[in-house]
Amino acid sequence: MKATCDFCKTEYSIDTSTRGRVRCAICGYEWIISPAANRGAWLTFIAAATAALAAIVFSVAVITRHQVRASAASRPLVATVTDIRSVIDAAGVPHFVVSGRVTNQSADIYGVPDLIIVSRDENGNEITRQKFMPSATLLDSGASVDFSHTLSAPCDGVKKITVELKDQMDRQ
Repeated sequence: MKATCDFCKTEYSIDTSTRGRVRCAICGYEWIISPAANRGAWLTFIAAATAALAAIVFSVAVITRHQVRASAASRPLVATVTDIRSVIDAAGVPHFVVSGRVTNQSADIYGVPDLIIVSRDENGNEITRQKFMPSATLLDSGASVDFSHTLSAPCDGVKKITVELKDQMDRQ
């Protein structure tokens, strides 16, 4: 260990176990050598804890990103209903106008398939199934397209309306 006289700056090489009062051989100045603080152990602990925390954060980020990619790979396009309203035609028959959005949640460009609107009764039984073409044919990564379609069948008995993508129905 090195010790330096505070007065004349003479440097000494001393044993690490030396503690207490020492006197400079050159100028006679006396000072106290105290035990060195054991900061190395704390710094090692903090560095290890920080590394462990970084590894956990990295692992969570990788796992989450993998799950999002897997979800986008299995269902790159997602169709959702955003609004359902009732209109009355010229003959006085009520119909539903279904509005929604198709979103590309993948990193690739995808063709937008035909959409199918399914009407169901209170028991979940299918009443009608109507297919129509969306306004966009291709969707860029992360892009969305809105749709609106008036059902040709009247509203009688309809309790739930959903939208499906034709090509995802073909895969099931």
